[in-house]
Amino acid sequence: MTSSSSPDGLSHDRLLDRLGEVAVRTGLNVAPGQQVLITAPLDAVPLVRKIAEHAYRAGASLVTPFYADDAVTLARFHYAPDDAFDIAPNWLHDGMANAYRAGAARMAITGGNPVLLSQEDPDRVARAGKAASLAGRPAMELITSFAVNWNIVACATPAWAEQVFPDESPERALALLWDAIFQASRVTVDDPVAAWAAHNETLHRRADWLNDRRFAALHFTGPGTDLTVGLADGHAWAGGSEPARNGIVCNPNIPTEEVFTTPHARRVEGFVRATKPLFHQGTLIDGIAVRFEGGRITEAHATQGQAVLERILATDDGARRLGEVALVPHSSPISQSGVLFRNTLFDENASSHIALGQAYTKCMVETEGQTPEQLEARGANTSFIHIDWMIGSAEIDVTAITQDGVREPLMKHGEWVKTV
Repeated sequence: MTSSSSPDGLSHDRLLDRLGEVAVRTGLNVAPGQQVLITAPLDAVPLVRKIAEHAYRAGASLVTPFYADDAVTLARFHYAPDDAFDIAPNWLHDGMANAYRAGAARMAITGGNPVLLSQEDPDRVARAGKAASLAGRPAMELITSFAVNWNIVACATPAWAEQVFPDESPERALALLWDAIFQASRVTVDDPVAAWAAHNETLHRRADWLNDRRFAALHFTGPGTDLTVGLADGHAWAGGSEPARNGIVCNPNIPTEEVFTTPHARRVEGFVRATKPLFHQGTLIDGIAVRFEGGRITEAHATQGQAVLERILATDDGARRLGEVALVPHSSPISQSGVLFRNTLFDENASSHIALGQAYTKCMVETEGQTPEQLEARGANTSFIHIDWMIGSAEIDVTAITQDGVREPLMKHGEWVKTV
């Protein structure tokens, strides 16, 4: 298959190789002697092999892939006994956590069917998701605290492509999705690694400017939205590449267009309406509209997937509070592509967004030695989940509120007011 996305007529295999190189050199920045743990769908085998090749070239000592199979997942929902949905492979999650503690890098390849479980029992979907979140908590805490370098990159798959381009033939849909992934991941240019370095500098300048301003809150307004998001005490903005606690600078997401920080879990007020559908664990939740009081969601509605949304919010006490707020201009390349990827890795980089659940405590200053209770007092939320959903568009304005209560326009019609 030849991709039409490259003006130089680069073959699909060459672009796939570039994506593997960017995932290793820019995404993970693999260190000599470091192990790499990869999770991926079965259809991602060719990309996994490219990543493994580049990882070993970079000096990795061992690359270990783990594959997920949609057919096996569906078999569980169709034939397993009901009590099977309250368990998860703790042994596997514990092993992954031990690998990260020992210094392994984490690579996740996304690309599964975004609506795989949409026809399954919402209660079973929620129970299985909660069990997996509980089992995966030790590993996830190491990721959210940036204990190790990690990266998420995407692989086009037939089931995903069919959802994104439903009016195209299967072959054409897959080719179009690959083109969109290659473009968004910046691998169609002459020197993708250099292009990523330049893009990271742009995101760093924006984050540095926001950190210098040290705003107290953000106010989102637009159709169906009037939401004030207080920011955590000692919050820090981040975007693009950043150092993990092991000293390795990595790009957690390929692609990325956001700058993000930690909101205060008890200082969120007002109402907000999602501007894009959310595809979560194989289910669709559309038309999300919620109200916050004292930082907690007190009302939640969805035009589709209401039962799944309610079960997500019932996961734990922190599931109704925010763990992230991110700003993305409407002019981002992913937004301008006009493609609804039906995958959070991409759709969150087309739109400003918020995340329910676990906070990234690395987006806070002076956390060394602080207890979970101390971080909570500063506003960091704790939860088994971390689910991003989109609230930005060309109709949304964002106003920053200073520590003295002064209001400053930050984004107008989805675009930055100030160039930095």
